[in-house]
Formats: sequence, structure tokens, C-alpha cells
Amino acid sequence: MDWHFLLNIAVALVLGIAIGFERQFRQRTAGLRTNALVCVGAALFVSLGVLLERGDATSAARIASQIVCGIGFLGGGVILREGFNVRGMNTAATLWCSAAVGTLAGSGWLLEAVLGTAIVLTIHLGLRPVVRRIDAHLKMLPEAEAVYQMHVVCQGTQAAVVRNVFMRHVNAQANMMVQGISTRDTDEAETKEVVAEIYCSMGNDKYMNELVARLNVEPSVTSVSWKKV
Repeated sequence: MDWHFLLNIAVALVLGIAIGFERQFRQRTAGLRTNALVCVGAALFVSLGVLLERGDATSAARIASQIVCGIGFLGGGVILREGFNVRGMNTAATLWCSAAVGTLAGSGWLLEAVLGTAIVLTIHLGLRPVVRRIDAHLKMLPEAEAVYQMHVVCQGTQAAVVRNVFMRHVNAQANMMVQGISTRDTDEAETKEVVAEIYCSMGNDKYMNELVARLNVEPSVTSVSWKKV
């Protein structure tokens, strides 16, 4: 029985669970099991190199370099685009860090693996409040860039008219432009929902309220709402 091998894999498992628990608690795409599997898998691959060539780190180093390249494909799978917003970047980076922790544990660098895990968790837990404060502060600045999302429910036959209002009025503003617009079905068969994403180089909540008033003039429109995304 190779107790050194078992110890390395067990440490990788525990550290992968520690990283994954925080991600699972936040309901991210890659949660507890994914991070644990990535960490253990990286440890197993590196341990294989150590077992094949005892006392020679060349094989382990070569396998570790392949892990660095290969984990990018797994990380790319959790990056999602929703309209003009990109989600999953932090999750992908966390998977990359989990693979690094597993590689350290599989190579027998257990203390370094524990320190790496502590740093990853510190980044997630310690910097999150800082990021929230920065974002909240930027939203209060009138000169900050902003992306607005507006939802308009109207008669299905008049959806094109609403889309035309967006394109004509928003694009006429010096600092605003329609980045995306789509039409969705609603629970009622006779109505449609037009969703527009509007980029503004200088936040302009006042104009968004004016646009709401303009759209409400249309007799086919039943509801209008907007939010800053």
C-alpha cells in the first residue's frame, strides 16, 4: 500500500471540497463535486507521473503542463453569455486554481497546496465585499457607463412598431445606442414582450424614464419597465 499516494489524493480531495463548498453555497455553475473532481483528477495525473518515474520529476512536470492546457477547455464550458453580459469568469478561474491545488497535492507539496486553497478562498470571501462597494459606488456616479435593459409588453402585431421606437429614439441620443433587441412570447397568446439592451457611455436614468413615457403613448403597449444591468 502506497500511503504517500493515498495521503496526497486525500489532501487534494479535502482541499477541492473546501473550494467547491464556497462555490456551491453561491449556487455557481461549477460547485462542490466539480471542484472536488478537478482537484482530485489533477492530483491523480501528477501522481501517475511520480509513480512511473520514481525520483525523477520530469514526467510529473510534463503531466502538470498538460493539465494547465487541458483545464482551459473545462473552464470554457462554464463561461456563459447572457445578452451582452458574460457570466462564469470567476467560476472558470476557480476551476483553474482547483487544478493547480490538485497538482501541488499530487506532487507531494501538501503545505503549498493548503496555502493555495487558503488564498483562493480568501480571494472569494475577502474581496467580494470590496467588489460590491466599488460597483455600488460606480452606479452612483452620473458619468459611469451603464447598460440598461427595458421590457415592453405589447400586442403581438405591434411588436415591430415598438422595436422601431427603440431604434429611432435611442440611437438618436449622442451617448446611447441599442446593443441588442429581441421579441419573446408571453403567457398571453395575443401579446409579445420586446426586450432591448441599451448601452450608455454616461448613465442617463432620466432619459430612460422619458423613454418609458414615450412608449406608454403607444396604444398597443400594456406595460413598460427598465433596469440597470
